[in-house]
Amino acid sequence: MTVDIYWRIHMEGDQPSLRRRVRSRGGFAPGGTAPGTRDGRDDGYSHADYMAEVARAAEDSGFTGGLLPNFPHTDDPWAAAATLARETTSYRFMVAFQPGFLHPVQAARMTATLQRATGGRIVYNVISGGGGPAQLWWGDKVDHDDRYARTSEFLDVLKGVWQGGHTHRGRFYQVENAGLPEELAGQPFPEIFFSGSSPAAIDAAGRHADYYLSWLEPFEALEEKFDAVRAHSATPPRFAVRVDLLARESEEEAWAEIEAGWRARPRESDAGEGDSVGVRRSRAFLAGAGDDPRALEVAPHVWGGFSRLRDGPAFGLVGDYHQVADRLDRLLDLGVDALILAGIPHLEEARRVGRHVLPLLKGRS
Repeated sequence: MTVDIYWRIHMEGDQPSLRRRVRSRGGFAPGGTAPGTRDGRDDGYSHADYMAEVARAAEDSGFTGGLLPNFPHTDDPWAAAATLARETTSYRFMVAFQPGFLHPVQAARMTATLQRATGGRIVYNVISGGGGPAQLWWGDKVDHDDRYARTSEFLDVLKGVWQGGHTHRGRFYQVENAGLPEELAGQPFPEIFFSGSSPAAIDAAGRHADYYLSWLEPFEALEEKFDAVRAHSATPPRFAVRVDLLARESEEEAWAEIEAGWRARPRESDAGEGDSVGVRRSRAFLAGAGDDPRALEVAPHVWGGFSRLRDGPAFGLVGDYHQVADRLDRLLDLGVDALILAGIPHLEEARRVGRHVLPLLKGRS
């Protein structure tokens, strides 16, 4: 079985470790400095240079490509993909975007341009938004289920435009005889990774996804979610899971890093919570866990406290290299065909995981 393994490219600045929740390596956050700051001065080594270094390290470490996430506080992933593609040779760029903020005709032209420039190395991570203040930052007041209806219609139009001569009169979009210019026609259409845990999301994924992408959850819950997607799909998609890793030479060393980060964590706040079903699911799995970090280990080496130590999903894997590789193999046994891995800091952990974990995977050919 061939498994595509991606490495997340930070777009928001990078933490130096899980023990220090400050974006000291680039990004736009207050207090962040350029990676090359010396004696209070920027030496010209920019955040974009650091992202390129991570991409090169991940490519050299055997990863298929990198996820470029998209939040109000990040660089734009379309522009970043165009920049980083020149720094790599075969590395694929998974561009995360919300369809509500692009017209599908323009999205088709942008994508075909990038496919032509990169030799077909663009992949989609289609997200429909988590609601709340972050969604309003984009100027988007469309409610939860309608966001997925809009996403589904967007992809119908985009695919039609890609084929050419497409006319569509729908609820959200209207186009007349739309298609790509001759010079851009014929490029490979990107694989679609589709995210969302609600019934509306699963229904849309069943129609459009090449890969249904989920955050890591307890494995039994993932199996149930995958079964729900299959039930809504005439042609079931493949499955992908986004997984944070903390892997070390020994299990004791890995947990020592977690415990050090836990002692230094900031106070948790629920301010600004949106309507993400995935976030609510994660919190439900951890209800009643208390303040002991080891109580957040819901299954061997499956730990639910990562969101307290850095922004992002709650669950990840903790253990020695063999234990983490064994858990990843278990995901592959569940039918997962692609992995999006991540670690803090992105640069050093890409090299560590590539050197010590990926070679141990039994399910990867």
